[in-house]
Amino acid sequence: MTGHTTARQRLTAELLDALRTDGGVRVVTGEPGCGRSTFLAHAARLFRAGPVRHVRADRAHELDDALRTATASGPLLLCVDDADLWDAPSRAALARAAARIRETGVRTTLLLTVAGHRPPPPELSDLPVLRLGPLTPAEAAPLIRERADSEVAPAVREELITEAEGNPALLLALVRRLSPARLSGRRALPRPLVDGEVLADVAGDRLPDDPGGLLLTTAAAARATGEEDADADLVLRACRAATDAPLPDLLTRSEGRLRFRSALMARAVYALAAPEHRRAAHLALAEAAREAEDILPLLHRSWAVPDPALAASLASAATDPASTTPPALRRTALVRAAELTPDGAERARRHLAAAEQTLLAGGLADALRLLDQARGPSAPTPVRGGAELLRGAVLLADGPVEDARESFLLAADLLPPHAAARATLGAADAAWSAGDPASCLSALAPTRTPPTLPLAQACVRVPQEPAAPDDHRGAVAQVGATAPRPESVTPVGDVSRDHRDGMRAVLLARFDLAAAPLRRVVENGLHGTDPDRLLRSAAAALMLGDVTSARRAGARALAAARTHSSAALEPRALEYLAYAELRAGRHQLARTHAEEGLRTAERTGQRNTAAHHHAVLALAASIEGEADLVTEHAEAALRTARRHGLAQAETLAHWAAARADLGAGRPREAAQRLGPLVRPGPRRGHFAVWMLAVPCFVEAAASAGRPQLATGVVEDFTLWAACGADPQAPSQLLRCRALLAAPDTADELYLRALDQHDDTAGDFERARTELLYGKWLRRRRRLREARTRLEEARLGFERCGAPLWAQQAAAELRAGGAAPTTAPAASSGAGDLARLTPQQLRIARYVAEGATNREVALSLSVSTRTVDYHLRNVFATLGLRSRVELVRLVEQEEKTGARL
Repeated sequence: MTGHTTARQRLTAELLDALRTDGGVRVVTGEPGCGRSTFLAHAARLFRAGPVRHVRADRAHELDDALRTATASGPLLLCVDDADLWDAPSRAALARAAARIRETGVRTTLLLTVAGHRPPPPELSDLPVLRLGPLTPAEAAPLIRERADSEVAPAVREELITEAEGNPALLLALVRRLSPARLSGRRALPRPLVDGEVLADVAGDRLPDDPGGLLLTTAAAARATGEEDADADLVLRACRAATDAPLPDLLTRSEGRLRFRSALMARAVYALAAPEHRRAAHLALAEAAREAEDILPLLHRSWAVPDPALAASLASAATDPASTTPPALRRTALVRAAELTPDGAERARRHLAAAEQTLLAGGLADALRLLDQARGPSAPTPVRGGAELLRGAVLLADGPVEDARESFLLAADLLPPHAAARATLGAADAAWSAGDPASCLSALAPTRTPPTLPLAQACVRVPQEPAAPDDHRGAVAQVGATAPRPESVTPVGDVSRDHRDGMRAVLLARFDLAAAPLRRVVENGLHGTDPDRLLRSAAAALMLGDVTSARRAGARALAAARTHSSAALEPRALEYLAYAELRAGRHQLARTHAEEGLRTAERTGQRNTAAHHHAVLALAASIEGEADLVTEHAEAALRTARRHGLAQAETLAHWAAARADLGAGRPREAAQRLGPLVRPGPRRGHFAVWMLAVPCFVEAAASAGRPQLATGVVEDFTLWAACGADPQAPSQLLRCRALLAAPDTADELYLRALDQHDDTAGDFERARTELLYGKWLRRRRRLREARTRLEEARLGFERCGAPLWAQQAAAELRAGGAAPTTAPAASSGAGDLARLTPQQLRIARYVAEGATNREVALSLSVSTRTVDYHLRNVFATLGLRSRVELVRLVEQEEKTGARL
């Protein structure tokens, strides 16, 4: 069974479940090729409550008989395919049947399908709609595997998925078009991959006449900007049409923009038009936009009249630093300029500049294709070096990081000194991400020679935290993404030198030498608006343990990325924000940033960055006690980490899983999982992360009755705490010593740890110390003191949203003969939702707002299976039977002021 089929069946089952409680009628729609008929067939197979009847237009009179049968005998599913093609009287009968089902509660489910590339028929326009969205890459990949007759190379598969834009029929048409040699990557793919022939196969018979050229002109205008819609005034001027002219059914107008109802139909209209008609449309758009001071008039003219003389003008406009043109449009102009350029060297330069803009716009796979063209034999050496620099940046975000390091090192050999410095810093970042401190230090050395300090000595004391997985990697990788052409790259400057010197000092455990240069990096970044410098600033602040500056720099970098339409930078900025919040003890804010960061990383194809966001979400979930979410996000992080050599993300994911074990009261399992990560040996975790897991390991080993396992790592942790880069480390160190101390000294150590917590933020770490101290006191029969500490721990865990840990404290209170104080919301009947876990609350609120399980999953960056699981638990916990009852409960508690 294909991923496409499985996904559609899950969506169908979810819909059938929802229809039992919210009216029984749904109009299923979507663009041509989206699988409406297949969806209806799935529904018919999955419906188990009663019979299924398929009704055709010429049998519309059977609807009344079917409803009477359902009333008398039991549930019934009525399926109507292509209802928009029925004649008006038959559609009216269908609308009456739907109204009867919705108003009287007849035990009948009615599913209709209508085309999504035209307006719905007026008789059906008021019915609730389910629009079938595009396939996700995870759903599309197994569909390719099943339908291809031969092996499909990973790069080919990814390009097929990208070009199909989630349309199942188009994806299958592409697979049918390619020979086994092309599918396996032995022969080059045809260009363009999606041409008129393929689009005609999928949508050609649905194209209407276009006598006024409005459809083609709209498609040409949108193609130029790369957007889904076009300026209505520009298009109408080009067509010489009245502003109030009626629109073809394929188009819709909103807020001054024209848009195709179906992206597939827009592509088909353009691709299937006669070449002379396309040129005429572009010429008309160029004339209509001639007063605009941007790239558009030039771009349209280049398609209308392919004159090589236009190439220089296009390239100049696209690389103008004063222009506010977004990267996607600059990329289109530069690619067109390259196509019109006869000189091979200059064409390579323009492909490189186009790749740079593509990377900024978030098109990593497209950027790699352009870089391949920029690295040809006719390319000058600096251009080939620039291509390797950008290639390293792409692979650092989405590829094996060892390959990224090699690309950076090759770039350093090809580029002049000022640009080579960027490349060597990128190589260091790639080595950092791979967990290779020797290569990292080698790249950071001025002569790129192996370090003289024994790394075994240095790496025992490397200070880093989850606040900065691949900190320097991300910031430096973006240098390649934002740099101009290699010939005009500005000098690296003091910021890059300071970053290099600070990073090297950190690796050598010379914190006395690291602070000053890293502080300069922080300050220099915060005084500007350049996204790259702001990301560097956030990275340096996280190394210094300055989470306030890290949050400021991350937030500014995010704002700058959005202002400059730099989609590739957004996931990185959100990663810094997420880790900074996690470091500050605000894990729910960290979760919010990581969920958004994960969505943007997946949208821009940055799987490595997505892996780090998954690791953040696993760490946050381990605090909240959501074991299934920890597993889901940790496994997602590990899948990419293992394939691409992301040692840091891998270590963080294992740490999250171990902390979940500890929170669930399984210290032996936690110690077994953490031991290899933190103790010396070949399986020790990433050199910049393993120290962070030491407090968890010490607690797990002590709780499991094996404190002797933790003695050595505490001494290493002492060095880490002394460097001052982690505000939580001194109190954690005292807690670790208390866990391993004799009874006559443990008491004082616990009290000193709590005093240290007073100087730092973060309820979670303080509550953990209170809990462990309370346990220690209870076992020594100091019950009054124990109750005070345990109650403080319980309240602290509740404040930071850690219910499973709060349950541990409550269990200890009960064991000591005291019942925990009941929160007001739980004691009254008004706050039923307070009984839910944080994740259950989020899902309940989304569902109450009308979201489907699939929509909830997309919003929370989890699987629909996880949403299903939590929703069942919500219903069981609250004693509910349907979504309707959940909506009522949420509305009631909102009215009474209950906190959700």
